[in-house]
Amino acid sequence: MARILGVDIPGEKRIDIALRYIYGIGPVNAKEVIARAGLDPAIRAKDLTEAQMSQIVHAIQDGKYVIEGDLRRELGLNLKRLQGIKSYRGIRHLRSLPVRGQRTQTNARTRKGPRKTVGVSRNPNAKTGIH
Repeated sequence: MARILGVDIPGEKRIDIALRYIYGIGPVNAKEVIARAGLDPAIRAKDLTEAQMSQIVHAIQDGKYVIEGDLRRELGLNLKRLQGIKSYRGIRHLRSLPVRGQRTQTNARTRKGPRKTVGVSRNPNAKTGIH
């Protein structure tokens, strides 16, 4: 398994697919990085030499891509800012509800989680209807 910028990438996959395992690098960015590094996208990750690995690392760093921890931190700070100013979006994030205007009376189960059935508990001291 090859390791690029602290991330294990699968060796059996083509390098253009394997680079997507780095958080913040998707299909378009992966192709750009490979083009900058001057590599063949069909080469397998396990077949990369040390020189080619360093070319990829330099291409990512020179391209000013925000990846991994920095990107996660940035997204977290954006959510904290929205919650701090009590914006509608921030409050929806805080309450784990859909943020972008979806209906919630039905559906929205992905965001809200599994249903929590609310039952009626009977009072054992209540009078029964039978005399």
